[in-house]
Amino acid sequence: MSTEIEMILRLLLATALGAIVGYQRERANKPAGLRTHTLICVGAALFTVASIYGFGGADPARIAAGIVTGIGFLGAGAIIRTREHLVGLTTAATIWSVAAIGLAAGAGLYIISAVTTAVILIILLLPHPIQ
Repeated sequence: MSTEIEMILRLLLATALGAIVGYQRERANKPAGLRTHTLICVGAALFTVASIYGFGGADPARIAAGIVTGIGFLGAGAIIRTREHLVGLTTAATIWSVAAIGLAAGAGLYIISAVTTAVILIILLLPHPIQ
């Protein structure tokens, strides 16, 4: 398979997996939904693909570290604290998780990224609160 086709497949996988998580969040009427999760996932995948294929001798792990840091700031913006409640923590966690899925898909870890998406969906679909 050519390198360009493999890069495209990695980006398309990240798009699909991010959309799956985003769709669940959209259905749950959360502020970060389908588009947000999809964009985060495909963006992380693109950063990863670009770091692997675009910069000959560069260390792709440095890009991964940058993704984690940047997404941390994005997730922190999703958390709102009131006097009685902490709101948006799960949204922040899903933002962080889809970035990791995108990073894994971009690195060519297809099965790991798909299994992680399934695990996240199972967690999000658990009854709340568990009794």
